[in-house]
Amino acid sequence: MTMKAMRYHSYGATDVLVFEEADRPVAGEGQVVLKVAGAAFNPVDASIRAGYFPEVFPLVLPHVPCYDVAGVITEVGEGVSGWSIGDAVVAWLPIAGPGAAAEYALAPAETLAKAPRTGDLADAAALPSVGLSAWQALFEHIGLKPEQSILINGAGGAVGGYAVQLAAQAGAVVTATARARSHDRLRSYGADRIIDYTATPLQEAVAGQQFDVLLNLVYLPEGPARLTDLIVDGGAFANTVPPGLKDIERGVRNLQVFGRSDAGQLGELVSRVDAGDLKIHVAQRVPLAELSAVHEASAAGELPGRTVLIP
Repeated sequence: MTMKAMRYHSYGATDVLVFEEADRPVAGEGQVVLKVAGAAFNPVDASIRAGYFPEVFPLVLPHVPCYDVAGVITEVGEGVSGWSIGDAVVAWLPIAGPGAAAEYALAPAETLAKAPRTGDLADAAALPSVGLSAWQALFEHIGLKPEQSILINGAGGAVGGYAVQLAAQAGAVVTATARARSHDRLRSYGADRIIDYTATPLQEAVAGQQFDVLLNLVYLPEGPARLTDLIVDGGAFANTVPPGLKDIERGVRNLQVFGRSDAGQLGELVSRVDAGDLKIHVAQRVPLAELSAVHEASAAGELPGRTVLIP
């Protein structure tokens, strides 16, 4: 059987993406097949397509991109227990494996978590990798504690929105940087202070204030070193975007954060969504066939936020 899928047969510009017929996946041992409700775009998808990371993410071409998925199980492979046909699930798929930009996707059973019971299933694709990256940065790497002050640089982005919510709920005092369009949303998430970095340079806006923790979520062409002056002695600097820092003085912990798929943690995030404590933000839904336009908008810095592709 066949399906519609977005694939590329070689690395290159956005025009290598082709919406075409492809073989429908078949579940192997330890795998399930999902009927895709939604697949979320990540900027890393575009970098991989352009050929920037062939050693880090070795692909089998043609490749189906998008590693964040929400869907319904249609087939269960040998050795899979705890999951049944008809279950609604979310997952962070292996980045270098076959992705979710298709009508059907293959998923290792170990990556699955039950989808939220609230909201639209397609929108749940906006949770896995970015929610997990925020959780792991705050609690595995930083070890965030109540009443600590944290500056989240790039809070208007996908990871940043979850980081603000989780940090505020952990009892931290949250300062967030974001464009004006995100201020109301971040305020509703619990941010204590929001800085519009397009209106006032960050160092000027904080006027000498220092923070216990700084979580950097944005690429800084000049490098992140200038941000370390904003951290107290013995504090923590966590960075999710290369390049990192080699050394930091004053006892500041230097934490380079790389998120990973973790079904248990993802299930905890879903529980928070169902309890109304964690909000999933989707800026736009786009038909899967228009994925190349999404890649172009991302490269131009014109995406309004988290984008979910609908098969």
